[in-house]
Amino acid sequence: MVAISRAPLAKLQAYARRLGWSFPWVSSSETDFNFDYGVSFRPDDVAAGKAIYNYEPTTRTVEEQPGISVFYKDPSGAVLHTYSCYARGLDLMNTAYNYLDLVPKGRDEAGPASPMSWLRRRDEYDR
Repeated sequence: MVAISRAPLAKLQAYARRLGWSFPWVSSSETDFNFDYGVSFRPDDVAAGKAIYNYEPTTRTVEEQPGISVFYKDPSGAVLHTYSCYARGLDLMNTAYNYLDLVPKGRDEAGPASPMSWLRRRDEYDR
């Protein structure tokens, strides 16, 4: 399993070191990967209402949304896209959401402009 983010690799590596993470994390910053799998949207597409998220046009005005895709490399070396899920389809796969649903502010989806902006990383709390 690997996590993919659009930030430059050096920034991802620094963040992982900061939080003590050791899972495989790669950058798609110089590729169309996130756009191809429907989790990143170009500003022009968002403004024109042409962004597609979760297999349908979206009225959301943000350029990034969560998603999970699964791939399989067959014996010949071909990489096949076998599964994707988005939006509430992520709930069971992203256990952080399950925990957030238990806390007073939940996911804070109706909160300020930056969803879950009230959350702090573990190194941001006073010790």
